[in-house]
Amino acid sequence: MHSPHDSYVRVRGAREHNLRGVDVDIPRDVLAVFTGVSGSGKSSLAFGTIYAEAQRRYFESVAPYARRLIHQVGAPKVGEITGLPPAVSLQQRRSAPTSRSSVGTVTNLSNSLRMLFSRAGDYPQGAERLDSDAFSPNTAAGACSECHGLGQVHRTTEELLVPDPSLSLREGAIAAWPGAWQGKNLRDVLDALGHDVDRPWRELPAEEREWILFTDEQPVVTVHPVRDAGRIQRPYQGTYMSARRYVMKTFSDSKSQSLRAKAERFLTSAPCPVCGGSRLRPEALAVTFAGRTIAELAALPLTELAKALPPRGETARVLTDDLKARITPVVELGLGYLSLDRATPTLSAGELQRLRLATQLRSGLFGVVYVLDEPSAGLHPADTEALLTVLDRLKAAGNSVFVVEHHLDVVRGADWLVDVGPRAGEHGGRVLHSGPVAELAEVAESATARFLFGHSPTPVREVRAARGRLKVGPVTRHNLRGVTAEFPLGAFTAVTGVSGSGKSTLVGAVTEELEGVGRLVSVDQKPIGRTPRSNLATYTGLFDVVRKVFAATAEANRRDYGVGRFSFNVAGGRCETCQGEGFVSVELLFLPSTYAPCPDCGGARYNPQTLEVTYRGRNIAQVLDMTVETAAEFFDDHPAITRSLGTLLDVGLGYLRLGQPATELSGGEAQRVKLASELQRAHRGHTLYLLDEPTTGLHPADVEVLMRQLHGLVDAGHTVVVVEHDMTVVAGADWVIDLGPGGGDAGGRIVAAGTAAEVARAEGSTTAPYLARALTPAP
Repeated sequence: MHSPHDSYVRVRGAREHNLRGVDVDIPRDVLAVFTGVSGSGKSSLAFGTIYAEAQRRYFESVAPYARRLIHQVGAPKVGEITGLPPAVSLQQRRSAPTSRSSVGTVTNLSNSLRMLFSRAGDYPQGAERLDSDAFSPNTAAGACSECHGLGQVHRTTEELLVPDPSLSLREGAIAAWPGAWQGKNLRDVLDALGHDVDRPWRELPAEEREWILFTDEQPVVTVHPVRDAGRIQRPYQGTYMSARRYVMKTFSDSKSQSLRAKAERFLTSAPCPVCGGSRLRPEALAVTFAGRTIAELAALPLTELAKALPPRGETARVLTDDLKARITPVVELGLGYLSLDRATPTLSAGELQRLRLATQLRSGLFGVVYVLDEPSAGLHPADTEALLTVLDRLKAAGNSVFVVEHHLDVVRGADWLVDVGPRAGEHGGRVLHSGPVAELAEVAESATARFLFGHSPTPVREVRAARGRLKVGPVTRHNLRGVTAEFPLGAFTAVTGVSGSGKSTLVGAVTEELEGVGRLVSVDQKPIGRTPRSNLATYTGLFDVVRKVFAATAEANRRDYGVGRFSFNVAGGRCETCQGEGFVSVELLFLPSTYAPCPDCGGARYNPQTLEVTYRGRNIAQVLDMTVETAAEFFDDHPAITRSLGTLLDVGLGYLRLGQPATELSGGEAQRVKLASELQRAHRGHTLYLLDEPTTGLHPADVEVLMRQLHGLVDAGHTVVVVEHDMTVVAGADWVIDLGPGGGDAGGRIVAAGTAAEVARAEGSTTAPYLARALTPAP
């Protein structure tokens, strides 16, 4: 029996995911880092076990009504955990992208700024004092009445809606209209209203064209469709909707991403003419502080905002001091280039997590366990030192900080190290070491030890000769001002620089239209799906082949089951309780909704009859539960399946399950799934691959595997451009473009461009000293 004052968190018999009855003791009030190759089980231990159990205990203390719902979520598979304080999790989840969420709302800095304007702002003579809500574009009291607080208005024009005026309505002159029956219906309604649908668009009278495209009227007429041979079509009541109305309705209401993207092609965005893009009512914009409106202050980088707040008067001094104190940790974490009005969807997962971390520093909590998921993701080596300072400060406030991390500088800065492995999936799930960092050197099985204590420099590659140059620019966007860059074709280029220096903006300017690009493949870290319905097998197309294999079995033929029977997306073979998701969404009222295994199929996704059909002794649900590695052996005589699985193995994803929901994949995993899907297509001709931080979430051992693939693409005649912070990757590149020297207004220009050795010697480059270290053997 452990004493109530035990200073360790003691885990016994953890079996979550691939953990094999793990027992581990971790001291409290330290910075403990969990390491191991991707898929080894470190997140299952830190998040799936320790954090999940802390959350379950918190739920135990809430009202019985809520607890009844929460029980469905399930407790982690663990014998017992003692010595566990309350926990706060900071994961790299992307919040739902909304144009109303911003840096200011995530950090609560907007609240402080609004309070400052409400209480201490300079009001026009005779104006009434405004409540702080009146300074928010997200409230009815503050939002501009024209753009509803969005700052942009969407408009459309005849030129956008009708790109080719020589066509008639029947020939599809209105490109914005939907295809198939819906588009035909609109044409038939116009015909019934007496408009000439066979005359070229440009020959129609101007007022008629105006009405067809822009009217807000919705007349209803009886349509007599032209009869097709063999089909009886009865007259029906058809309602007309103008092209503009259709486009605006689709853009604002459609749940389909592709329909919204199509509608967006017919719209232009412009700053709102009433508020000038500031999103606020005139009354709020009439109030100033230190000579600036709240919109002007919210647009400043945080480093500038802190300087623009002079202390004057007691009320103002208290509020400005509070605001500056909240800004300080954000700036310390290397995010001083962000402004309060920067929209959340434009931030990387790493930036978002660091904003949440900065907010926690001000929360004043102590005695809790912070569980963090790779806080160094997207961080330049120069910013990692600041991150360690912030983590130390959380610890000094009386907290335990448990971090899942691959960045070796963060690992070296730990007080305690838990190394999980030795490999991924079923070859991992064991704790190889739990103790001081230095003692890991004795653990022969550890993949981490080789990189942590090995002192070999990055092997110098022979620099490939470029087959030509791709000129990009001049680019003027965000903080780039007329920047022009050259990327060598047939080579591996790394784009470097601190967070916010303009790397992604520069790479984003590479388009298929540029001379020399050929085919362009951009592999980003956006999720491959937003619900458990989307998974590894469906995304790669592998599942189509697996379903055909099941449909071809003797039992399926006897029961007359076709390929559709083995899909969990259509009625027939799926479990109808969860509609084939395997999970049901549990609404927790005061907490974000969560997914729990379906009570009927237990997560199998299919009904019992479908699961009776087996192939080589496994049913379809058991196949979906296989790892990529196991499935590759199971289907080794099916070339179409093994080719698809082979590319997933090549990018180091052998540990993922075929049916792993997209919602469980990290940004780095999602990016590598996309890369694998791309690699399995046979391509002739030159392709330019753009990757945004492909090593995010990768253990150094996995980085080696990924780099072999990317360099293999270049050796096959393609071009690879990566935005990257990992100096071992940069050191192996043929060409390096370094942006900076700082972030935001202090960046946005090319500081150095050349081979890795040349950039490592560049004056004034923040990256140079770190790159030089990667190229030089340690003493």
